[in-house]
Amino acid sequence: MSGTHSNNNAFRLPAEIVEQCELAQRIVRKELLPLEPEFLPHPGHSFGLKETINLKSVFGEEKTNHLIKIARDTGLWYLMVPEEFGGSGLPMLAQVAILEQFYYTAVPFPFANVPNILYECQGDQIERFLKPVIEGEKTTCFAQTEPNAGSDPGGMMQTRAVKKGDHWVLNGTKMWISMAAESDIIMVQAVTDPEKRQRGGITMFLVNRDNPGVHIEAGGIKTWLGLRAAQYTVHFKDCIVPETDVLGEVGKGFYLGQRWLTVHDRLLRGPYALGKMQRALDMSIDWAKQRITFGKPLSERQAIQWKIVDMFVDLEALRALTYQMAARSDAGEDIRAEAGMVKFTSMEWGARCVDHAIQIHGAMGEALELPLTLFYRYLRHGQIGGGANEIQRMQVARKLLKG
Repeated sequence: MSGTHSNNNAFRLPAEIVEQCELAQRIVRKELLPLEPEFLPHPGHSFGLKETINLKSVFGEEKTNHLIKIARDTGLWYLMVPEEFGGSGLPMLAQVAILEQFYYTAVPFPFANVPNILYECQGDQIERFLKPVIEGEKTTCFAQTEPNAGSDPGGMMQTRAVKKGDHWVLNGTKMWISMAAESDIIMVQAVTDPEKRQRGGITMFLVNRDNPGVHIEAGGIKTWLGLRAAQYTVHFKDCIVPETDVLGEVGKGFYLGQRWLTVHDRLLRGPYALGKMQRALDMSIDWAKQRITFGKPLSERQAIQWKIVDMFVDLEALRALTYQMAARSDAGEDIRAEAGMVKFTSMEWGARCVDHAIQIHGAMGEALELPLTLFYRYLRHGQIGGGANEIQRMQVARKLLKG
């Protein structure tokens, strides 16, 4: 498996999971790593865009379709899709272990990337929204954050939805919405009961992007995560949404959003960081052995040895934590606080690990032909995006001190 690590001895993963991890690793080595020299310096990709969109922006239709075919032929396209909807139905531990392998490279591998809250679709919503997303025919974005409601979305959310007959009318503004301009479906949270708010007064709506009441600011928000904007400000002005497009129950939208964030955003930050950390460690070991300064390889210098050891310790500790929480999630435990712990440790330790790798590589560490600076930007962003690390610590503290 990756570098110094073998999934064979990590929590004694079942043989079938190890086999799929090895398949993922072969795909990474044969198909994805050779594409990095073209992908890394290209201005067309950006953090927050769906894998297939990033691939098409850089490589075009032919190479992208080649990778999609591999994903579908191997069944990996449906890696995170429940069995009842045609997916593999793999437990979270298996998903985490397999995803770690794919995050070893900067080149994304295409998946059916379905927000788990979309599985709340009922009736014809399944055909109109869920199945097209599973098959990659449509894409989604999640609209919760607002200009003045980042870390406290439930308490400060201003976007309102008012019931009028058989439809709802939405008014408000969302900000920092990843992939809003590229999505077909916007999953919007809006206040439907100002008194209850996050305790039964926020509802989730499925809004088509081409709804005349939806206005996405042109150009997007420019950040250091890519030359191409991937985050946007979205305005809803007298946006009419039929009652049939309420996702789940009225008033339960905040719960749905938090459920998605708990697993698909926070817990899965673990493998997202682990793959990058393993790559950074492997690159640093190889570089330290071959790079000669003052007549000796860097690997013989204690300053470098200790950085490599610190990287290895962070990696192994995070892997143990992530796999344990994935297994506990599979066992049906409520891991909301623990997922937040995985989120902030993976982003902080991941950024620290990659920072060591950049330092070990010296000037080469800053070269765009290596993935290190891209990895660092993505991991550093993760200390803010998806719920700031301070908020995750507050949730863990609340659980520890409860009662």
